[in-house]
Amino acid sequence: MKKLLSTGFILLGLCGHAWSGLAIELVCDDLARPVWIGSPAQEKENLWIAEQDGKIWKVSLEKKEPSKQLWIDLSAQVARKHNEQGLLGVAFAPDFVKTGRFYVNYTDTKGDTCIVRYVSKDGEKVDEKSGEMLLHIDQPYGNHNAGWLDFGKDGYLYITMGDGGNSYDPENRAQDLTTHLGKILRIDVSGDKGYVVPSTNYFANEKNALPEIHAIGLRNPWRCSFDRETGDLWIGDVGQDKWEEINFVKKAEVGGLNFGWRLRQGDTKTPKVGGQIPENYCAPVYVYPRGSENEQGRSVTGGFVYRGNKIPELQGRYVFGDFQNRRIWSLTLKDGKTSDFKDHSDELKPKEGGVIQLLSTFGEDAEGEIYLADLMGKVYRIIDQTLP
Repeated sequence: MKKLLSTGFILLGLCGHAWSGLAIELVCDDLARPVWIGSPAQEKENLWIAEQDGKIWKVSLEKKEPSKQLWIDLSAQVARKHNEQGLLGVAFAPDFVKTGRFYVNYTDTKGDTCIVRYVSKDGEKVDEKSGEMLLHIDQPYGNHNAGWLDFGKDGYLYITMGDGGNSYDPENRAQDLTTHLGKILRIDVSGDKGYVVPSTNYFANEKNALPEIHAIGLRNPWRCSFDRETGDLWIGDVGQDKWEEINFVKKAEVGGLNFGWRLRQGDTKTPKVGGQIPENYCAPVYVYPRGSENEQGRSVTGGFVYRGNKIPELQGRYVFGDFQNRRIWSLTLKDGKTSDFKDHSDELKPKEGGVIQLLSTFGEDAEGEIYLADLMGKVYRIIDQTLP
């Protein structure tokens, strides 16, 4: 293995190959720009898929041929004037089966980020006019909206925000505590209405800092995930022009971390606008190059640690990929260092022929099985074809 820098980074393409039993099977093929996949806890028979223009579909997995029904249509509230805008994230409350509460992250007709709570009273359909706006965040540009949100094991809702867009974060927003942009936010949404700021938020009591901020220094985190077994956080942060990166944070250690942007890109000083390693710096555990003769991709798509029970050889491995270059990889992490990198791209090709054109997202169902989406309209499930 060839290592980059001094922190255990591995150059993609120089390590092990995957096993021949891994494959993907088609779940849906008539979608419009799918960007999110998931299920609430205990909902083993169904999968939810969100389309970028505002529709969320409920897909039944019970039948041999999965069927889908429109669950909620937010297209009147959602706008996509830029490729990175639209309905970008969904999160089910941990007690969704009881309360029917779920949360969405989208850009509105002005291009601003909206975090909205909805309630599904019967689990079958949702009134699109019943949403409660929790956060409205101004966006100066059309790109770098990030879009992920989910619940940590502490019961709080985590939200990642991109740096606001343009190149090289021109206003240095990711390091500015007076804006939500370029941050990890954390809020308590357990009350009947609105939200409260957890008293343990790292910047909650700091003067001139927005209290929702819990960590800083992100550029455009496109797909994050909590390890459902450990509670650890994984982040795929899209790079500027040199490095794509994967960040890892142990459970309950997110508060106060600085992921480095725009001071750092990967683990190097950003040209022209960069700086020294900041306080509480969280270096990426994995990087790969872009924009050079060694380019491995152009836009990381963060994934999940596999915790299902149908693919034994994938157990405990972090699965991720690249939006533009059609590659899917996995690795393991031990003592803060990545190892045993595998390239699954050849195995994970559609059986019906062709290729995954734009790898927009990964997702999990209620049992921890991993899915992936092609922005061009298809969703697949990763399987072990050697097992019944």
